[in-house]
Amino acid sequence: MKIILTDETESPMAARAPEPTGPSPGSIYPGPSRGSTSPGPSPGSASPEAASSGSSDSGVWERLRSGDQSALGELFDRYADDVYAFAFRRTASWTTAEDVVQATFLSTWRRFQRNPPGPLTAPSARGWLLVVACNECRTLFRTVRRFRNLVERLPDPPPETDHAAEVARRLDDERRMSAIRQALAKLPRHERETLELVVWSGLTLAETADALGVPVGTVKARLHRTRRRFPDLLSRTALSEELS
Repeated sequence: MKIILTDETESPMAARAPEPTGPSPGSIYPGPSRGSTSPGPSPGSASPEAASSGSSDSGVWERLRSGDQSALGELFDRYADDVYAFAFRRTASWTTAEDVVQATFLSTWRRFQRNPPGPLTAPSARGWLLVVACNECRTLFRTVRRFRNLVERLPDPPPETDHAAEVARRLDDERRMSAIRQALAKLPRHERETLELVVWSGLTLAETADALGVPVGTVKARLHRTRRRFPDLLSRTALSEELS
């Protein structure tokens, strides 16, 4: 699991462990975390890493209280697995447990930077860190619960409309219009423009003549010629009477 702490001050820790594969089913309870199948450290005792380092938790704690950045990294090396296993048992999610580890050590760093706790009275910092992890789990649960409540209060989305009929109609319109445009392409441009204004746009002959800057008689003559070629396009009764 890669843990990267970010804060307003420089982070004392970088990635210190490989990506976890998760313990085997037999080690989930009461076994340890992050891929190990050996028994975890007993409560109140430091991990083997702590023993081999020759530095007690109280000494690391005091260094952290004085602002030593590397001290938090040592606590991470010693107890990240314990926090990870604890968080998994609280959340039943390996991914969420990784987030809790991240939040636990970030919260610890901020606490020591802003309001350092007193001297460590227990033989190990493990219990203190697990309490922080427990609080981070509660915060996570509250956040998830608020989000779910918000989602439940949202109105149901409107039913989706079946657009199949509309799409089919639009495709048919496009095919018919494409065929008409191909036929009208054979007309001279001035006749085609006149037809588009009168038939498709609904302008009167006078309005069309004014728009094109030609006499009304010219508009009528153009439409007469077009009607001989495309009688169906000029089938409106009013227009037919007007052209007669």
